[in-house]
Amino acid sequence: MDERLVRAPIPRELVKVLGVESQTPSKAGAFTRAFLKNSILPNTQQDVQGILSHKALILGYATSKKDKSKRSSKKAKGLNARQKRAMKIFQIKPEHQRYELFLPLHEHWKQYITDLCGGFKPTSTPQFVQQKLLKADFHGAILTVVRSKCPSYVGTTGILVQELKHVFNFITKENRLKVIPKRNSVFSVETNGFVSYIYGSKFEQRASERSAKKFKVRGTIDL
Repeated sequence: MDERLVRAPIPRELVKVLGVESQTPSKAGAFTRAFLKNSILPNTQQDVQGILSHKALILGYATSKKDKSKRSSKKAKGLNARQKRAMKIFQIKPEHQRYELFLPLHEHWKQYITDLCGGFKPTSTPQFVQQKLLKADFHGAILTVVRSKCPSYVGTTGILVQELKHVFNFITKENRLKVIPKRNSVFSVETNGFVSYIYGSKFEQRASERSAKKFKVRGTIDL
């Protein structure tokens, strides 16, 4: 607060309305200092003259810990795995289980895997391709079951539309959704003339986890 503002004379039009008269600067200053002395706590370190010398006072609003905890508790929480299963978020509806609908996804996957492998140059070796495929995303790839503990799965071919931790979900040319367990199954995938094999028993992890894992190439995709 500026002391000069306190000592400013009252406008004439307000003198009659308020019923007061302007005081001389010395009297106004003396009244202000006396008022502040009576208002300030005894243990306050600042003196009256120091307060009057400030042009502005910034008053901060301190929030309590309870208010902060209430605000943090109001933040929206995402759905857990059980809630997602109950809502059937990841289930493909029967009307969408059509092979032709996922052909564009397969075309995108072919372009993606070509870029990942550097264009499949003539100098590319099977080991180089397999090293790239180890951490690749296979959504959109055409996989074939070549071996399985369950003979009825052998020969199943389709576009991979969902990869879960323990199963592959195919859409076959017959417009059927096939759920193939990874364990005890071997899958083949062809990429620009290279045929590689995926050993599902050691492929039981999510694609995001596989991308961060280190592998040793052994001639096949033995994960």
